[in-house]
Amino acid sequence: MSDFTSEFWAWYAAGLTLVSILACLVLLWISGTTKVKASADNTTGHVWDGDLREMNNPLPKWWVYLFVITVLFSLAYGVLYPTFGKYQGLLGWSSQGQHQAEVAKVEKTIAPIYAQFGSMTPQQLAGSAPAMAIGERLFMNNCAQCHGSDARGARSFPNLTDGDWLWGGDPAVIKTTITEGRIGVMPPMAAAVGTPEDVRNVAHYVLSLSGSPHDAVRASIGRSKFGACAACHGMEGKGNTAMGAPNLSDNTWLHGWGEEAVVRAITKGFTNQMPAQAGKLNADQIHVLTAYVWGMSNKAETAAAN
Repeated sequence: MSDFTSEFWAWYAAGLTLVSILACLVLLWISGTTKVKASADNTTGHVWDGDLREMNNPLPKWWVYLFVITVLFSLAYGVLYPTFGKYQGLLGWSSQGQHQAEVAKVEKTIAPIYAQFGSMTPQQLAGSAPAMAIGERLFMNNCAQCHGSDARGARSFPNLTDGDWLWGGDPAVIKTTITEGRIGVMPPMAAAVGTPEDVRNVAHYVLSLSGSPHDAVRASIGRSKFGACAACHGMEGKGNTAMGAPNLSDNTWLHGWGEEAVVRAITKGFTNQMPAQAGKLNADQIHVLTAYVWGMSNKAETAAAN
């Protein structure tokens, strides 16, 4: 890997760029000084399509001057801006620096808008129409891609409008989830459960926990093997929000419902990631977005507060 991070490649890129720029001048000089023996009719003898002849005329001076100006501009640009390898340029410009400056400018502009919401609790914000209008726009821009515009999610993407929470639905927990993100891991458990038949038996026991259609005989056999799963989901299968382990006794199925879906989950496992939003949103925006997400699953409580 060190071959790709050594100083050689920076020098290589810088040298190649500079040589390419200078080569343009050399090409221009060669084309302007090379003499071609012309015919009596001032053509070079090159003919295309039977009657299209190349004239032996010099390049227009305006074109030559424009070409030279372009090359000189590229050299000046390379001195002022990052162009030659790791050289940063006299102006010290970078795309990251420009982005940070633009973000700071926008945050300064919107700060007065969010100032009115800073002292309000998420529950209070959930009952504020202006705050929820902003929260909805934040959700649409940053969350709807996974959870859907109606926040009802999809397969493998949680529904945010119900009361089922992998990590907990308290406003403080929601804020932590949005800020820091989450990584939920369901490891492959087939080896710990036993044979493929054992896996299928456990799947039927899991289905029985939520009252879903299942084979009662298989479920009774699989109950003893469920101990391998209880470390995360609990003996009653009610889950553990501290670990993001889902409740298996309700009718919420994040990765699909039915015998085959449960067998697949036990056999192959899952790894889900909720990306952290702290790098995209500031603390004030996360505060309002938290209230919006909390409010979607607590509409009755929000209405009562109003």
